[in-house]
Order: sequence, then C-alpha cells, then structure tokens
Amino acid sequence: MAATSSASMDMGGMNMGGGCKISMTWNWYTIDACFIADTWRITSSGMFAGSCIGVILLVIVLEGLRPVSREYDALLVRKRKSTIAAGPVARSGSDSGSDQGKSAAIAQTSTAPTPGRSFKPTLAEQMVRATLHMLQFAVAYFVMLLAMYFNGYIIICILIGAFIGAFAFSWQSMAMPGEDLEIAFCCG
Repeated sequence: MAATSSASMDMGGMNMGGGCKISMTWNWYTIDACFIADTWRITSSGMFAGSCIGVILLVIVLEGLRPVSREYDALLVRKRKSTIAAGPVARSGSDSGSDQGKSAAIAQTSTAPTPGRSFKPTLAEQMVRATLHMLQFAVAYFVMLLAMYFNGYIIICILIGAFIGAFAFSWQSMAMPGEDLEIAFCCG
C-alpha cells in the first residue's frame, strides 16, 4: 500500500493515473505536466514549447481585445456625434406650414439625439459590445485557470504575453492635464 501511495505522488504533486503531474504548489514540471484537461498532457519538450508559445499568444489576444472593445465604443460615440452634427432633416412640401407638418417636425426632432447627452446603443450595437466583453472574460478566465497550475514556466509565459500585448496594444496618444483632447484608441 505504501508503494502505491508513493508512486502516485511525485515531488509534492499528484500523478493523476495517466501520468499527469499536477501540483498545487509552485513547480517547474515540463514533461507529463497537464493543463486544463488530461488531454492537454505534455509528452515532449516540443509540445511544452508549443504550449508556452500558445499561452503567450493567448495573453496577447486578451490584451488586443481590450482596445478593440474601447475602439468600438469610441466608434459608436463618433457615429452618434456625426448624427447629431447632421441635425434633424428639414421637412419640405406644402404641409410644412400646417399643424400636421409642425407636429411631425416636433416628433422628428424630439427623438433625435441631442448634443452633450448620453445615449444607449442599439440592440445590434449592444450585441457586439456584449460579445467583445464575453470574449475578454472567457480568455481572461482561461488564463487565470492556467496560472492556477502554479507552473513557473507558464506563469512566466503569461507575464511575457502581458508585456508584449500591452506594448503593442496600449500604444496610444495621451492627453495632458487641462487639455480637452479626444483620445483615439487606434490609428492616431
């Protein structure tokens, strides 16, 4: 019984039957380490290197999703501002002087967005915003699950991915104090 018990334990970790090394303490496992599921079992150095590269890319994607979401919100605001700048469409025709024409013009301008006021996105716009949020949440949760394996190499890869992603995607103009500057998240 003692031999079975010691065979299932490996350097403070657990050997999960299929050869997976899992530890709830800091570890540097490479071969036979498992992540997320027993099907993601590292069987070679090349597979571990590929997993490390994949983790780096996953975190870069997470860092890229954040500005995409902010840029989409900025696009909606710019779109709304251009709608406001265009102003209400003037009605033409013989009924513009009548009571019916005036009430139609009032109805038209009362539903139009007004400057300086907040607005709610349309259903389709909100669906896109919610999808972007869901993707950020899912990728961040997946990265958190990977970090919970306490594998030093994977955590270093997460940090490398965060650095590369922040370097690449948070490169933007910043306003100085007192400057009323609209910050564009992309391309300028």
